Amino acid sequence: MSNKHLAILGGGNMGRALIGGMLRRGTRPEHITVGESSPAAREALSADFGVQSTADNAAAVEPASVIVVAVKPQMAGAVLAPLRPALLRARPVVISIAAGIRLAALESWCGAGVPVVRAMPNRPALVGAGATGLFAPASVAAEHREVAERVMQAVGEVIWVAAEDDLDVVTALSGSGPAYFFLLAELLTQGAIDLGLAPEAARRLAIATLHGAGQLAHSGDGDLARMRAEVTSKGGTTEAAVKAFEAADLRGSVARALEAAMRRSRELAAQFGAQ
Repeated sequence: MSNKHLAILGGGNMGRALIGGMLRRGTRPEHITVGESSPAAREALSADFGVQSTADNAAAVEPASVIVVAVKPQMAGAVLAPLRPALLRARPVVISIAAGIRLAALESWCGAGVPVVRAMPNRPALVGAGATGLFAPASVAAEHREVAERVMQAVGEVIWVAAEDDLDVVTALSGSGPAYFFLLAELLTQGAIDLGLAPEAARRLAIATLHGAGQLAHSGDGDLARMRAEVTSKGGTTEAAVKAFEAADLRGSVARALEAAMRRSRELAAQFGAQ
């Protein structure tokens, strides 16, 4: 990416995360331009990262070979449609992280022949530990897919999915997933406090356990069932806790939660993703 100019439309949290990730990977600040309507945000972007920022989205995309759409879903059409002539001339790779906006709408706003890739990152991208699902139609060339992958790898792990509808499952799993782990850590903290542990000790132990378990899982071979079994000694404390979870139908609760999140993702897509 060092020889490509990147335009990011939207200088919010995810836009900032991508800027930071790209700079850490060697992209020079002068090769990044941000389209951002807020004067305060533009000032902060220039001060924090040394990148160019402008209220004129057309000026932001003019030199770009890669464009990231990092605006709220309801703003995507209003941002992209006026840029259609410029996009048709230059045909940059357009990566949309606007949740729920379908390819059909994105392609109609960008124009026929402009390569469009959808991305679903999650909040840990803010610390370079994100998980992003990517989808592109068959019409997007391999070199354009590679560009999109490299951009999103700047903030964490990238997984391609086989169908656009799979991004709704990605949203339910990794997009919303950090909240599930935070909730479990919150409940563990409160449970330990109720059993008599000091609140600060309970909080620190829960956070450290959340962090350590994630690192351990990431450094392993991906066999989560085996890793769970390795810390679940026969007749031990962990087995007692796991049996209590099973008796409360934790498995069913998780399945229902994911289904609810996926269903809501599709409802939002219908609301904001229409052409």
